[in-house]
Amino acid sequence: MRSGTAVALATVVEGDGSRQPGAHLVCWADGTRGSTGRSTLDGEITEAARRLLAHGRPGTFPLETASPAGGLQVFINCLAPPPRMLVYGAGELAAALSHQGSLLGYRVTVCDARPVFTTPERFPDADEVVVDWPHRHLTAEAAARRVDTRTVVVSLTHDPKFEIPLLKAALRMNLAYVGAMGSRRSIEQRKVSLRAAGLTDDQLARLSAPVGLDLGGADPAETALSVAAEILLLRHGGGGAAARLSASTGPIHREFSATMPVPGANGAA
Repeated sequence: MRSGTAVALATVVEGDGSRQPGAHLVCWADGTRGSTGRSTLDGEITEAARRLLAHGRPGTFPLETASPAGGLQVFINCLAPPPRMLVYGAGELAAALSHQGSLLGYRVTVCDARPVFTTPERFPDADEVVVDWPHRHLTAEAAARRVDTRTVVVSLTHDPKFEIPLLKAALRMNLAYVGAMGSRRSIEQRKVSLRAAGLTDDQLARLSAPVGLDLGGADPAETALSVAAEILLLRHGGGGAAARLSASTGPIHREFSATMPVPGANGAA
């Protein structure tokens, strides 16, 4: 925990005759410690523990590989530091998104290679503000094991010299979410560049672009809310997948006119 590693403590809370309550197994992303005394049970517990760690939630469940007599129950308690939100690009939207991320319990980092824009004063809700090239920062964080399957990465850079190396690195990692801003035309150009860099169709399919849900908003606060909503949708498996901008083909921003109905007036929603 002190090193920032999420761990799960699994405890047998109800025995099955051959296994008594109290046996412990500690699991993390790439290792375990302890044992129930049976390797098949350890494997099932480890698989369940890592699924729960991805959501940061505890749970109690029966083991399928228990003896026919049944009754073996395991409680898994997830002990996880806050998940990380890495925002690349130090614009106005980054400030709004860092605020949303903080509200949702993320440890937020804003990173940009331009020191004139990348100052703590501009991002009061961020836990850290870093001046570095985005791909270099992400690669270093991964090498130091400070990113995991709960980490979200959002690229707001718009500049291919920053964005392509960043997305190339991010889409090859096992992250919870990788999103990028941009018009539909720039997104197609980006995919061409990423394919040329060696990314597969499966890796490209993990990119949320255009980023966010189609909530109809346009200013930084509204856009940040749509990005946060998409992150939560994917995190919890909600039913709003059809509202993802990356799953649609229409305009990203709506055109408003004086003839549009007023929300709430005469039954309009």
